[in-house]
Amino acid sequence: MSTPFTINSEKFEPAYMKLHRTGELFRRSREALRALTNCRVCPRDCEVDRLNNEFALCKTGRYAYVSSFFPHFGEEDCLRGWNGSGTIFFSMCNLKCVFCQNYDISQKHDGDEVGPEALAQIMLRLQAMGCHNINFVTPEHVVPQILEALPMAVEMGLRLPLVYNTGAYDSLESIESLCDIVDIFMPDFKYWEEKESSTYLKAKSYPDAARAAIKAMHEQVGDLVFDEKGLARRGVLVRHLVMPNSAENVRPIMRWLANEISPDTYVNIMDQYRPAGKVTENRFREICRRTTSEEHAEAVRIAKEEGLRRFDTRDPEAFLAYALP
Repeated sequence: MSTPFTINSEKFEPAYMKLHRTGELFRRSREALRALTNCRVCPRDCEVDRLNNEFALCKTGRYAYVSSFFPHFGEEDCLRGWNGSGTIFFSMCNLKCVFCQNYDISQKHDGDEVGPEALAQIMLRLQAMGCHNINFVTPEHVVPQILEALPMAVEMGLRLPLVYNTGAYDSLESIESLCDIVDIFMPDFKYWEEKESSTYLKAKSYPDAARAAIKAMHEQVGDLVFDEKGLARRGVLVRHLVMPNSAENVRPIMRWLANEISPDTYVNIMDQYRPAGKVTENRFREICRRTTSEEHAEAVRIAKEEGLRRFDTRDPEAFLAYALP
């Protein structure tokens, strides 16, 4: 039965195809590369010449570094489906989360430098594996490099929707450059206040940047919609990781999403926090424990109280049924 949040898969076409046919996709890629000469690709505004291989906080110059790529079955059901989400994990990150569970990837130079042709080939390999989408993980600092590779991938046959999987510390310029290119924006919203953002993310400006970026994402693609098999096809999916003793952080985030974005914002309230990265009993002791099931339940309750009504609920059996003959 059709709902406002479903579309016919036979009529779906990735957003970038229209821009590719008009030549706008290639033009956009050239414009993005020029932005590297005085880099303000993310809110850090380092203003170094990355096109000539200078770099600053993200330690990424002319070319992106890829840590790994594979069909990911740990993502939301609507992304992983039955063949997996085609994740490309970019090394380094413009956030410095002290609790990062992918610390080696996000804050160390783990991975291989890849040029545009190699990045395009990675996308095509994931498509050949049967993945349902191409999922760019921590792409905030390499938007120009992604846009440089994309026209090549499309010329070689890429036809999968694109997922922009971000910590939401994105510049508005980068989000604008992705307009009518990205199908699914998947931002985290980590912290509401500057104090916590400065302490745990090393980015005092994170709350303002995240609010502006998520609003711009929603203006581009709207609420999340699915095809008849339950696969996400277009829209915004917001993640929020429940932290220890974080009810006061949860409420303003959920209120803002419901009132300033949409009560139909699709939200994944995640319960998998565990101490990692720099978090020890001696450093950041207040978050040096797993969250409890009660804390997660409270976060979900708060989100509903604030007016949100669409939540990610995992049902692997429903998706596996589509893979059966």
